[in-house]
Amino acid sequence: MQSQDILNGAKILTLPSSQDMRGSFTKTFHESSLAEHDIYFTLRESYFSLSKKDVIRGMHFQLPPWQHSKVVFCPQGAILDVIVDLRKDSPTYRQYFAQELSADNHKAYYIPEGFAHGFKSLTEDAMTYYLVSSEYSQPHDTGIRFDTIGFDWGVKDPVLSARDLSFISMQDFDSPF
Repeated sequence: MQSQDILNGAKILTLPSSQDMRGSFTKTFHESSLAEHDIYFTLRESYFSLSKKDVIRGMHFQLPPWQHSKVVFCPQGAILDVIVDLRKDSPTYRQYFAQELSADNHKAYYIPEGFAHGFKSLTEDAMTYYLVSSEYSQPHDTGIRFDTIGFDWGVKDPVLSARDLSFISMQDFDSPF
């Protein structure tokens, strides 16, 4: 596993993978390899979403005390994955970072606690897979409106949920992180 530091504590990971005449194999979680890159969390929940092209999901996070870190990757299709640092004391507070994650490039994000996360699907039926350090808590689940973080999503008419459109703006968000 290789890693590249991005926003204060967040990392891009290259997941170990191989191909042969049968197909491909990718290792998505290996505690010792993550620890070699200063990534420590207990896996509490995992899930995936399937998204049509031009769907935007985000920008999501859970509030304390149910905040979580995540490892996010795309085992099918491709997504443009975006994170925003919401930690007030961080030197990268309110900065975003975007990276294409795909079945072809084997890239993943490590997203620490205190970040908002979202993505745009670049292909039909893109799968986004999440390894998460806390269990889902509906009362603590929230987000920031995707179009208020200063990022150009590069899509004229994105497909969005009513919930994601209802989030407050980055400018109106008082971060508890």
